[in-house]
Amino acid sequence: MLTSKVEKTLNAQLELEASSSQTYLAMASWAETQGLGGIAEFLFMHSDEEREHMLKLLKYINERGGHAIVPQLDAPAVEYGSIQTVFQTLLDHEVMVSQAINDCVAVCIDESDYTTQNFLQWYVAEQLEEEALARTIMDKLKLIGGDKGGLYLFDRDIATLTV
Repeated sequence: MLTSKVEKTLNAQLELEASSSQTYLAMASWAETQGLGGIAEFLFMHSDEEREHMLKLLKYINERGGHAIVPQLDAPAVEYGSIQTVFQTLLDHEVMVSQAINDCVAVCIDESDYTTQNFLQWYVAEQLEEEALARTIMDKLKLIGGDKGGLYLFDRDIATLTV
């Protein structure tokens, strides 16, 4: 059984995961309108993955006797200006999500909820991968700089990166 404090914390994380999915969906839509189909596909997949993270939390909360709350979300941005802005925003967002997961783990430790702490270790490991991927993408974009040919190849190749 979840304590009310753990349940509240997990529901906040559920909302963050849902918001992440919406943000990446908005980024994908923007990229698609810019003619960047590979980047859009990558971001569509990333959005789906974040939704899966949300659903995993939702099911866990309910299975542990809590009540998962489906959140109302604020609309994400619709314009991003550049691919560099998209992926810097993505990196910054993933760093923030990592901190939020760490905060959830801290609450579980305070509440002596070692079952939920164990469950959250999957998210801790996942965030390491998410941040590393975002940093790799930013490194590649720095190498490309303003080269349109490089952007073309990046757009073609990014869809093959594992989300």
